[in-house]
Amino acid sequence: MNDPVESTEKRSRGRPRGWHDKTEQNTIKSLDRAIVVLQRLGELGAVTLTDLASDLGQSPATVYRVLVTFQNRELVDFDDRAQLWSVGPGAFLIGATFLRRTSLVERARPILRALMQETGETANLGIERNGEVLFVSQVETHSNIRAFFPPGTVSEMHASGIGKALLAFMAEERRDAILSAQPLTPYTAQTLIQPEALIEDLEISRDRGYAFDADEKTDGMRCIAAPVFDAFGEPVAGISVSGPTVRVTDEDIDGLAQAVKTAARTLSIAMGASV
Repeated sequence: MNDPVESTEKRSRGRPRGWHDKTEQNTIKSLDRAIVVLQRLGELGAVTLTDLASDLGQSPATVYRVLVTFQNRELVDFDDRAQLWSVGPGAFLIGATFLRRTSLVERARPILRALMQETGETANLGIERNGEVLFVSQVETHSNIRAFFPPGTVSEMHASGIGKALLAFMAEERRDAILSAQPLTPYTAQTLIQPEALIEDLEISRDRGYAFDADEKTDGMRCIAAPVFDAFGEPVAGISVSGPTVRVTDEDIDGLAQAVKTAARTLSIAMGASV
């Protein structure tokens, strides 16, 4: 005879048995309409009941009941003097739980894998740590000739695609502090070691949305990288593809850059960014 406790545990699951059914029976319409009100309030900022109801095309009485319900849970605030509604601290606390559970490496893994499959080149994920690039994840290409940056590898930022992508989008004060901390190492004849030339390259990278390492760390190897942003719009990581010059040709750059930018944008959205 089965243990009743064990049977209960086996029956436990995250969704009911019919969860694949996407019909209206699985949707609480009133809750869905209420969430629309909250989302729109977040987009508009502080707003009067009249203006919010007009924007949503709903009656003020209906919207008011939704707002009061949210107010009781501190999801919205009401300024009695100005007669304005706005998103409250309760909504922030719920959002903060999402940020706490967000794992950069975990969320990046399927994106890196898809990027490698699309481009045929090694896909990398790196972050800035103590003024250097720390590679935290990689999906290698199946080609014999390939770049190899195992997790834990560090690189100077000025000679790295990911490093330049992060430098291009970070605050100037932080960028300048990193670049002036020590002399820039000339790894190859193409390495940008003059601050003026490097900053010009970073400005170009920012304008086009990606950085390009053209044989600057290793002769015969190229890298295209784009930044990943968090919920606060700050660059917290970089995604790149890297490979030999014979495969990453001048004609291939535009297509590879678009794929990298798309991957970086996908991960940014997963990290809570509004892009």
